[in-house]
Amino acid sequence: MTRETFVNKRRRLVAAVLGLGLCWSTPAAFATENLVFTSGAFRRSIPVADLEHLATTGEARGLLADVLRLGRQNPKDVSKLLNESVQLPIVLMSRLLNTRIGEAILARLARILFPLRAPEAGVPALRAAMVLGTYEGKGSLSAISFLRAYPTRELEVSIPALMGVISKASSISELVRFFSESPLDGLRGSDAQAAPAPATPAPAAPAP
Repeated sequence: MTRETFVNKRRRLVAAVLGLGLCWSTPAAFATENLVFTSGAFRRSIPVADLEHLATTGEARGLLADVLRLGRQNPKDVSKLLNESVQLPIVLMSRLLNTRIGEAILARLARILFPLRAPEAGVPALRAAMVLGTYEGKGSLSAISFLRAYPTRELEVSIPALMGVISKASSISELVRFFSESPLDGLRGSDAQAAPAPATPAPAAPAP
């Protein structure tokens, strides 16, 4: 995939998200500024800037510090998690996210993470964040690069949906393994079948 092709695809992704009602005034607005945790009437926001500060310094501040303290989480351990990145082949990932398997996984994730006040845009927003975040990360994606690429200022996190996933960790692990291995192997197989077979040299003519 050439840079020009990807830029065109990026524009189409952004246009698709905008078409669903996620409108801002400047390109710089295409990044999450707040994580909004909700459960019924409960709502608490954590600035992404505080997550970036934790990732950079290993020190938590504001509400994030209180949350980690109540959850008995070591800020330095969380900082390492925020900085961990996953190497992703961007072409294969982009293709996978547009398959039925990819759509199903995005739909499940979109029940947990979605634009505030626009849950119907969860799937295209996730797809855009993963593709654009991986592109900006030159083939790798971290929690921070994902948030920087997520195309809405406020990203809602449904606490009940999140806890439901956590309570089924074993099935989610199997889903992640299937997502990361089987579909990619299938795509690689498709690539191999699509590649032209090397030309077989013609047999040498018999000597006179």
